[in-house]
Amino acid sequence: MLLRVLSISICLCLFSWGNLLQEAIDKAPAGSIIKLPAGVYKGGIIINKPLSIIGQDSGVIIDGLHKGTVIQTTGSYITLKNLTIINSGDFHHTLDSGIKMNDGKQNEISNCDIKNCLFGIDLQKTSNSIVQENNITSKDVDLGLRGDGLRLWYSNDNIIKKNRLVKSRDMVVWYSHGNEIVQNYGELGRYSLHFMYAGKNFVKNNTYQHNSVGIFFMYSQDTIAIGNTIQNSLGATGMGLGLKDVSNFTIKDNTILYCAQGIYIDRSPFEPGTNNWIENNKILYNSEAIHFHSLSENNVLKGNTITGNIEDIVNDSRGSKTNDNEIVGNYWDNYEGFDRDNDNIGDTPHKIYKYADQMWIYNPSVKFFYGSPVISMLNFLSKLAPFSKPLFLLEDQKPKMRSNN
Repeated sequence: MLLRVLSISICLCLFSWGNLLQEAIDKAPAGSIIKLPAGVYKGGIIINKPLSIIGQDSGVIIDGLHKGTVIQTTGSYITLKNLTIINSGDFHHTLDSGIKMNDGKQNEISNCDIKNCLFGIDLQKTSNSIVQENNITSKDVDLGLRGDGLRLWYSNDNIIKKNRLVKSRDMVVWYSHGNEIVQNYGELGRYSLHFMYAGKNFVKNNTYQHNSVGIFFMYSQDTIAIGNTIQNSLGATGMGLGLKDVSNFTIKDNTILYCAQGIYIDRSPFEPGTNNWIENNKILYNSEAIHFHSLSENNVLKGNTITGNIEDIVNDSRGSKTNDNEIVGNYWDNYEGFDRDNDNIGDTPHKIYKYADQMWIYNPSVKFFYGSPVISMLNFLSKLAPFSKPLFLLEDQKPKMRSNN
């Protein structure tokens, strides 16, 4: 479809009678480009036809006056660019947002600053669109009372690139498939990236720090996460990357450091006959490098660098089969074997047991004493002369002597 493009320049005042920006939108033919000079414009805008609103200069502000959603669109071929969008309403049940897009395709939101908006950008049933280089901040309220900085709901095949989310709640990808999520930044939120019932997404080169959780995948499949950096996940259970009931995932070349839990694996892979590939990641200086919960087998852990963690492997579920994963060719900084033939592979397998420290795994209140001289002495004595049968977790039959990094 060919769209007739008409360039319109208007200068509107926030305090003018009525909403002149909305009037200009209503009068503009489909396919028009409305170029706004610097100024403050009244929000509560509704767009329901192909249209572009572009800030011609810096300082183009659209103010929602703390009521509802600032800009709401329905349909396709809509572009919002170079705008500062502020002051949405405060209601969660209506998803008061900076920008809300519904039922469209080939839309674009780029180079926008979204401030003091409960939800930042909300895409619902929006496909084949671009959201890039936006700065998003929620309301200045407690973390749980904020809205999501960026939300995809039944929205497929979008490019989400180089956005910056600071002090929002979550970025969520729910019931949304085939999205490319690359080079985004998230800080001081809860879930910096949270997937549910989503497939075939591509997550690459994002940076997340000082959030409660870095990336959490739930009830999803067929996704690649590569080259992401996750650090300083906050709180006692701060998580770098989590897999719950997911199948056919590739987790590769990521860096996860300074988290309470580096990688958390719960009933994954979930579908019978599938695998998850966890390869060439750097899992560094976490309280727990890899935490298994419930029955999780048929993961492939290969070529990872596991260094500086307090615990390399934690299994908190009695009777689960941690060793029924393919674990080979990883670098473990606490491997105690030799490499007499200099082939960079340890001469003996690296076996991981739990001794006295299994007490705090099954009884979290004992963790208060973790690292104390008493627990350290019990661990030493248990390894020297076990007074109870140690718990075997897993082995790496070909541990690397040198890391890849």
